[in-house]
Amino acid sequence: MNVLVCMKQILDPDIPAREFRIDPGAREAVRGSADLVANIFCENALETALQLRAAAGGQVAVLTYGTDDAEDVLRKALAMKADAAALVEKEDASHPDALAVAKVLAAAARRLADETWGAPADLVMVGRESGDWGVGQTGGLLAEELGLPFVALVDHVESREGGVRLRRQTDSGFEILEVDGPAVVSITNSDSNLPRIPKTRDVMRSYKKPLERWPLADLGLDGEDVRGGTSYYELVELEIPEQTISCEIVEDVDTFAERVASIMNGA
Repeated sequence: MNVLVCMKQILDPDIPAREFRIDPGAREAVRGSADLVANIFCENALETALQLRAAAGGQVAVLTYGTDDAEDVLRKALAMKADAAALVEKEDASHPDALAVAKVLAAAARRLADETWGAPADLVMVGRESGDWGVGQTGGLLAEELGLPFVALVDHVESREGGVRLRRQTDSGFEILEVDGPAVVSITNSDSNLPRIPKTRDVMRSYKKPLERWPLADLGLDGEDVRGGTSYYELVELEIPEQTISCEIVEDVDTFAERVASIMNGA
């Protein structure tokens, strides 16, 4: 079973809150001292794909759309033992919306599958959402672009004759679904798909493995297709909420409870 995993690079979400900054004019986060890392939900998807390969055979390819820095995400995926990788080069540091990203990933997925396997992937996996914007729409939009069914919030995948069996998280437990033929699934985290830590030897070897790099033009796309001006939604404002903390010393123990109650009531 051949699986394609779409990954994303984001600002390290573990950056200390005191160091996090935004550009209100550009309505985006400022990198500052933050590292760029692979989105954790994308790593959950990759781990799920690697486990499926171990059980059912086939290959795992990884794909991302980003600037040159995003190569690090693909190198880590290769160190985790992905079989092939491709980077679609983003022309600038802008943040296209989920629909534009889906269009790029769909075009790249067709080419990567054709060049790697000579046929479409049996399964396409994405993380359930990104750790920066958390929109969670790319998977569904990608499925629409590829003309495939979509299942969200999957945490376990098994191969079955003619397709896959999926376990999907819900608010009240789990659903078991069986899907025939190719599909797109978004992977959520669980105890069973914690990303493996690649060995140092594999990290070093990953930089000797081939990595495809494609400009948008190579996919038949124009920069206008992925710019925010064609966005289907508008980000009106972005700000960091302000939190104020005040301290009051109550010396009279007899009135302490009364004072606490008045504060909680907004007095």
